[in-house]
Amino acid sequence: MALNEKNTFMKLKTVQLIFIAILFASNVKFAECQLYEWRGPGRTGIYNETGLLRKWPAGGPSLLWESNNLGDGYSSPTVTEDAIYITGRKDDSDVLTALTLQGKLKWEVVYGKAWTANHTGSRCTPTYYNGKIFLVSGSGDIVCVGSDGKILWSKNHYTMYESKPIQFGISESPLVVDNKVIASPGGKKASLVAFNIENGNVIWSSESLGDGPQYVNPLLIEYAGKKMIVTIGGKYVFAVNAYDGKILWKVDYATENGASGNIRKNHAITPIYRDGSILIANGYGWVALKLKLSPDGNSVQKVWENRNFDPQLGGVVLLGNKLYGANHQSDPADTWICVDWNTGKTLWTEKWYTRGSVISADNMLILFKERSGHVGLAIPEATKLNIVSEFQVTKGECPFWAHPVISKGKLFIRHGDILMAYQIK
Repeated sequence: MALNEKNTFMKLKTVQLIFIAILFASNVKFAECQLYEWRGPGRTGIYNETGLLRKWPAGGPSLLWESNNLGDGYSSPTVTEDAIYITGRKDDSDVLTALTLQGKLKWEVVYGKAWTANHTGSRCTPTYYNGKIFLVSGSGDIVCVGSDGKILWSKNHYTMYESKPIQFGISESPLVVDNKVIASPGGKKASLVAFNIENGNVIWSSESLGDGPQYVNPLLIEYAGKKMIVTIGGKYVFAVNAYDGKILWKVDYATENGASGNIRKNHAITPIYRDGSILIANGYGWVALKLKLSPDGNSVQKVWENRNFDPQLGGVVLLGNKLYGANHQSDPADTWICVDWNTGKTLWTEKWYTRGSVISADNMLILFKERSGHVGLAIPEATKLNIVSEFQVTKGECPFWAHPVISKGKLFIRHGDILMAYQIK
């Protein structure tokens, strides 16, 4: 081979090797980001789906399959690339079930003692990360299960940190941040705790704020070069540094709410975040607040409040500059509501059966009424609630509290011990 030909050959081989290295690194990075959790990407309630039906057939979209005997539960399914994971209560145990994407049983495993004092269904929506499933049981166990159904580790963080479940039990879906899984025992010794995802060893525990646990699934945000975890206790809205657990800021939510005279501590709504601003909203007449982070992320200030926006259990979605949810007790109670993100002004409230949960995909809303199982497809509007299609789920028992999930053109509805998959694409 001539010298010039050899040099050209070597250059081509070098380029090929660099390309392969980049491709391999990209695939590794992709693998490291396999995260599926409560209310979809970023816990926003907005699913990255396109090409969905803009209107459903009369009677609703086609039911593809249903899976039964999953155990009593209010949790949502977690749908990954190759499986569906869902929790349920069977007798006194919390059980994790794995299904194929066609709804067939793969395996099930008991992962802890269930909550049996009231509304006895499982609450925890599984968090899937890189082949591991993270759960919190009704008795306070934080558990890591492999994708083969084997328990890898389990710690009762409620016992470890001298906490106890509140009125309606434990309703938390763990948050994964880098190599840590976050849980919220509250109580006397810690507000939040980070466990190593590989072995369950404690990495850090945050200072106790002395106000007990809640039903909130914490939110991870990145701002001012920090990863911070925002959540709500019985009294405080607060954020901790995800690296070391130090509290960055806190707001006395009870004091902010004082004018309403209602401080029943039942918080269940995951905060909403965009561009340095955070929405806090909850049921039972609590004031909705929009908070603005300082440039360094170490403090917040109130931008606006709305005392007629109190979603209870069904979540909130932010589309454009409009917030959509359902009111609990505020006037008018038991209605669907739209609030302006920038000003906090209520744009409309409308009656559609009763309150429920809301998710979004493809710039549409899906509403799931909690008392009789009506499912509605709505086009987001700033002047009215525009329901274009609806149907009713009639199978299963207990309130319709499980939030719907969308994946690969399918709508997943859970009611009691039944999971149903509908074709919406």
